[in-house]
Amino acid sequence: MTTLSRRDFVVAGLAVPVAASLTSFSNMPDADAAAPLAGPQVPGWYRYKVGDIELTVITDGTSRFRFADTHVANKTREEVNTGLAAAFYPPDMMATPYNPVVVNTGAKLVAIDPGVGEAAYASSKGATGQFQTNLKAAGFDRGQIDIVLISHFHGDHINGILGADGKLAFPNAEVMVPTAEWTYFMDDGEMSRAPAGRMQDVFKNARRVFDAIGRKVTPYEAGKDVTPGIAAVATPGHSAGHNSHIVSSGKDAIYIQADVTHVPYLFARNPGWHAFYDQDAALAEATRRKVYDMLAAERMPVQGFHYPFPSLAHVERTPAGYREIAMPWNTAL
Repeated sequence: MTTLSRRDFVVAGLAVPVAASLTSFSNMPDADAAAPLAGPQVPGWYRYKVGDIELTVITDGTSRFRFADTHVANKTREEVNTGLAAAFYPPDMMATPYNPVVVNTGAKLVAIDPGVGEAAYASSKGATGQFQTNLKAAGFDRGQIDIVLISHFHGDHINGILGADGKLAFPNAEVMVPTAEWTYFMDDGEMSRAPAGRMQDVFKNARRVFDAIGRKVTPYEAGKDVTPGIAAVATPGHSAGHNSHIVSSGKDAIYIQADVTHVPYLFARNPGWHAFYDQDAALAEATRRKVYDMLAAERMPVQGFHYPFPSLAHVERTPAGYREIAMPWNTAL
């Protein structure tokens, strides 16, 4: 007599439906092995609220490039690659996102740092320069923007003031700039003393952008509201007159940091690392530590221009510096 164990019954029981399913599938008509590739990415925008104020993060795309040995001025390529590996990024490559923000205060529609500009869309083969396309996808018309608010004068923050035709991209907007930044970069004497290379290029590009709009700007002061609900904060070092902004409503607030850090996976986690973008590296580090100590202590969320989209996070202290903790994606406001 053949004796079947419990395991034999289990195996036999699994085999019957598998065999039946194979038979049934064999009788079905032939189907394509795979669906065609879908192609382009979806439009990139994310909306949330701070009290009664509505914010929409709108991606301008991401630039990917092989970094130079001087990208982090006080660290070797090997040390930078160790930092990249710790954050699960490939070696020798930088991924730099650009994330402008549109703030609806209820009275004004404010676009903060409108990105690299529409002209970059063609030159980058669509990798960057996406702001205007994604602005429309998010339900906005460029003519609705009341204020274009600038944190500092580096090209990835001001080039988007202009459209692909070289004219003001936001026909009804007031362009607001930090007084300290305007005073420095529009001074011919400062330009004559700037080192050749990148800094000279920053001066020239600022003139190109602001001359195209007839230098029609409104300077604003740090430590004051630029419009109700949005306050300016002096955060120098990355550039001479770099500003960040705090959006607040009721008991809620968020810190829109511009470039207090560049990409967080290197420069928040290692606040002593000096990005070559920083005009005054020592001052930029001091500002970075001061701001991030405050963010961690007050548990204030941060919106980072070069954070991975949607670039919204909390900050915690670590033995080496700080770590960004991405905030959960909300599916409803």
